[in-house]
Amino acid sequence: MKLIYLALIAAFVINLGATLDPHEHNKVVCYWNSTSYQRSGPGQVKLEDVSQALGFCTHLIYGFAGVDPVSFEAISLNPTLDTGAGHAFFRLVPQFKRNYPDLKVLLSIGGNADPYEETHKYLVLTETPEARTKFINSVVRLLSEYDFDGVDLAWQFPTVKVKKDSGALKKFWHGVKKVFGYGKFKDEKEEEHRTGFTNLVRDLKTQLRPKNKALTLTILPHVNASVYYEARLLAPNIEAVHLLAFDQNTPERNAKEADYTAPIYESYGRVPDDNVDASVRYWLEHGTPGGKVVVGIPTFARTWKLTSDSQISGVPPIVTDGPGLQGPLTETPGILSYGEVCARLTESAVGRVRPVKDPSKKYGSYAYQSYNPDTQVDGIWISYDDTDTAGNKASYAKAKGLGGIAIWDLSTDDYRGTCSGEKFPLVRAAKFKL
Repeated sequence: MKLIYLALIAAFVINLGATLDPHEHNKVVCYWNSTSYQRSGPGQVKLEDVSQALGFCTHLIYGFAGVDPVSFEAISLNPTLDTGAGHAFFRLVPQFKRNYPDLKVLLSIGGNADPYEETHKYLVLTETPEARTKFINSVVRLLSEYDFDGVDLAWQFPTVKVKKDSGALKKFWHGVKKVFGYGKFKDEKEEEHRTGFTNLVRDLKTQLRPKNKALTLTILPHVNASVYYEARLLAPNIEAVHLLAFDQNTPERNAKEADYTAPIYESYGRVPDDNVDASVRYWLEHGTPGGKVVVGIPTFARTWKLTSDSQISGVPPIVTDGPGLQGPLTETPGILSYGEVCARLTESAVGRVRPVKDPSKKYGSYAYQSYNPDTQVDGIWISYDDTDTAGNKASYAKAKGLGGIAIWDLSTDDYRGTCSGEKFPLVRAAKFKL
């Protein structure tokens, strides 16, 4: 009998150890968008570049897989990279664990990588048990074939329309629109889709739990969490929810006015829920344990073009005219990597910009180069997270008792160390503040 009791105690201890999260409050979740491998020239990010950051990461999320619009199965969106001869990143990326045995490597599905015109399938998939089962079975097969430690659902739910808020009258009108549904996407089946997604998560976790595979959620920018996520019911079936509370303003959504893209707290005169703290409070107040809430930190900047109509002070919100010019590495208008931004902050830089820090630790940093009336050359306005901002967000997560931070993504940090001599300075800065 004594041996039976000892065996039961041992089994309980083993099971308890398997369920405890050793990184409950110090997660450093690092995303890597593998399409950065396809950039040209020095912008290409290789496996060996990613490896340099993993000593600071507790989790690596590989992105992105997608959903087949007909079969509703999880599939590779880029077979050449993921499963093709010569690359096969689905097999190679989990092998990082050989050098970093404590690292957890997850496969992310969605992440705004699927074509926009096909994103309706993310809603349709949730509507029937048959479609959900097909998706779940395909995920289980993927995780069985490749050595990922779990799956991350960065579900491509519809985003809400641009929200603006300034002045008492506009605040009143914003409240009217919120009540009656004007000015935002209206999904006629939103309750059905919310319930279907909740069931999808529950049933997927049921299949993953015996295999000791993790399930996490990534909440993409501008997705209305109150519409699509039943937080209280999701919490027991996920290891973490990664809140990408950035891109609150972008040159695509807000072409004529640049502003802070990822403030921690509400800025005066802005929409009150477009900040990190509001997003965190929603999930906490709706039953998600703090240790499962992870704060997203962008390593890329959003840029706008300054014209003769833009004020010269640089203070946001500022009048603009669409996205700024593309950078040499990211090669995308309106986006610069942190490495591209900091390269333009030095005194001798071509196209030098003037940085403005954030002593309040609330809103983030920005930099700008005004329109030149003599040469009629357009200027640029840049909103970005620097090392101080990344550290502030990590300190915020620690002070709130949250699960940690999520870096989006490694390919837009200064992975070559060209600015300070240290590679991945944003990952480092956030890590050391947890």
